Amino acid sequence: MDRNFIWRKGDWGGYFGLLANNLTNLLTMIALLVFVVGFPKDMVYGRIAPAFGLAILAASLWYTYFAYRLVKSTGRTDVTALPSGPSSPSIFTVTFLVILPVYLQTKDAEFALQIALVWCVVEAMILAGGSFFGEKIRQIIPRTVLLSCLAGLGLLLLAMNPMLQSFETPTIAFVVLVLIFLNWFGKKPLLPKVPTGFLLLATGTVLAWAFGLQNPAAVAESLGTFGFNPPTLHVGSFLQGLPHALPYLASAVPLGLANYVFDLENIESAHAAGDPYPTRQVMLANGLSSTIGAMFGNPFPVTVYIGHAGWKSIGASTGYTLFTGISMFLITLFGLGAFLLAVIPMVAVLPILVYIGVVTCNQVVRESPKNEVPVIFITMFPWIANWALTLLNNTLSAAGTNAKTVGVEALAHKGVYYQGLSNLGNGAPLSSMTWGCIAIFAITDRPMAGVLAALVGAVLTFLGVIHAPTVGIAQAQAMPLVYGYCMIAGVFALKQYLNQRDESLATVAKPAGE
Repeated sequence: MDRNFIWRKGDWGGYFGLLANNLTNLLTMIALLVFVVGFPKDMVYGRIAPAFGLAILAASLWYTYFAYRLVKSTGRTDVTALPSGPSSPSIFTVTFLVILPVYLQTKDAEFALQIALVWCVVEAMILAGGSFFGEKIRQIIPRTVLLSCLAGLGLLLLAMNPMLQSFETPTIAFVVLVLIFLNWFGKKPLLPKVPTGFLLLATGTVLAWAFGLQNPAAVAESLGTFGFNPPTLHVGSFLQGLPHALPYLASAVPLGLANYVFDLENIESAHAAGDPYPTRQVMLANGLSSTIGAMFGNPFPVTVYIGHAGWKSIGASTGYTLFTGISMFLITLFGLGAFLLAVIPMVAVLPILVYIGVVTCNQVVRESPKNEVPVIFITMFPWIANWALTLLNNTLSAAGTNAKTVGVEALAHKGVYYQGLSNLGNGAPLSSMTWGCIAIFAITDRPMAGVLAALVGAVLTFLGVIHAPTVGIAQAQAMPLVYGYCMIAGVFALKQYLNQRDESLATVAKPAGE
């Protein structure tokens, strides 16, 4: 095996970028549980966080093993392992839809965690069960659609907020951004003998401290989180939560399906970049890693991360994934997360996520036939609406109100079409794929496939999985959308009929003997 299998120069950039992404999710999880929900700190730092790190480590070990097998079977030296980490949407969903309501009602942190652990295992079961169909779905859904949906996710959910944060701190982020342009997009890197990932981190950290953006007091305060907290098995907590979890599992189904779609898209992205990983085994690994985490007390599932093409483009191998997993486990084991972010500014590494989002979009443009390029932009709309809807809801919440109080008509008079944002933005992962399929089957003249895509959209809408803020059958605001999808199916059926008629007429019109 190539001696650079575990670590190459490009792994420095991959490691710092992926670690930053994982650290952000770790600190987000801790902040939500401690400051928003009100969980005891000893439970969060001593139990949930170490199990959180253990789940990430388990997934990274699986992905390293898959990369090892790919190297052995192909003899290639340019294999890049899949990136992994906790599912960001799940952190917010399980916190606000499961943990917070249960805790507010019962004031029992242990009981709230028990319910959330069941929720996590259900997520894992959806991934594991779906793994038996994932490869077939990848074959049915065109590559352009899968990669386009991923591009929307990368640009809006991965890259947009880091870009906004970069423009809030231009004295640090602008320099880091231009170093990325020079060294990762350009052909003649600045200081080529210095690993770019290290260069970005060192430059951003020095500038942040020089401009007074880091607080020495925060470093001293972060030392209070130090300690040795090994993960401990808590199967009993899961079993105790089983009888009470059913009312809270409705949100697990659509998010489980969304995570399933994310995995499919990210695996397809790796295939397109030249690393054909086995769909079923990757999904089973995610399900197993999430279940292991839940058994030790972590309610947040892990998933394949976006950005494989980006990490591959900078020359990362397997070390960036393997050592991110090891680092996250050690950080949670000893409570080092707050300390690291007190020393190293997030704005020094957030531009790396901008780069990954851009490369993800570039991949679909590069891989798609010219006539299918419109599909890329069509699949963007649900993601744009999802991002705008989240931003608007957060803004209204910060002002102490909501869209219902302000009034949908009042918002519309100001050019804010809230109902449209809600319809288009909710369920973005699946609705993006649905509309991508509708568009591509229209463009490539596959009307029967279009009929099926439209009917799937109608069913998902009828169940409240897409275009609705909550799951529910035949919700009033969803039914016009259901009818719309059925009408699309009718248009495709008409196109199929006309195609068959034209073929019949062409056959009849052929001269004898032709």
